[in-house]
Amino acid sequence: MSTLTQVGPSDHVRGNPRAPVTLTEYGDFQCPYCGRAHEVVRDVLDGFKGSVRFVFRHFPLTQLHAHALVAAEAAEAAGAQGRFWDMHDLLFEQQPALTPSDLVEYANVLGLDVDRFIREIRSELHLDKVKSDFRSGVHSGVAGTPTFFIDGQRFEADWGPDSLRSALQNALQWSRRERGDELHR
Repeated sequence: MSTLTQVGPSDHVRGNPRAPVTLTEYGDFQCPYCGRAHEVVRDVLDGFKGSVRFVFRHFPLTQLHAHALVAAEAAEAAGAQGRFWDMHDLLFEQQPALTPSDLVEYANVLGLDVDRFIREIRSELHLDKVKSDFRSGVHSGVAGTPTFFIDGQRFEADWGPDSLRSALQNALQWSRRERGDELHR
């Protein structure tokens, strides 16, 4: 069983940072399966407000997806301006259109400092972060996208809404037992 490299300060976290359960995804913004998983994750997490935090790590499959790397860098450039999750969502919602000119348009839509955004992408300022995520994925046994981990353990089941919801619920119950608050369900 593959285990996840520890979640740290350079990770992007959506939701309660102190949530008892962590769902981590290694994803590629151009991967059609990741696009479908984005919808599933968003819907499933709505039912776990405050109880599950979501971490996204880049795993661009550059041999298959010509724009995956620059899209990951764009998300990081947006993140440098406090808008990682907005760009993350927009990239998945606009998945068929990830050319550099599309990315600049999304920066405009999000109200980013576009000159800074372009400068950071051209200089590959965020490439090391993307590569670091990728290496952590390889270290954790990731070979394709999307790959999910729940509380550091690889989620091997189908990532459909029912199985993901059930696995998160089980992890939450386990976490409560570990903390000794089983009576506070």
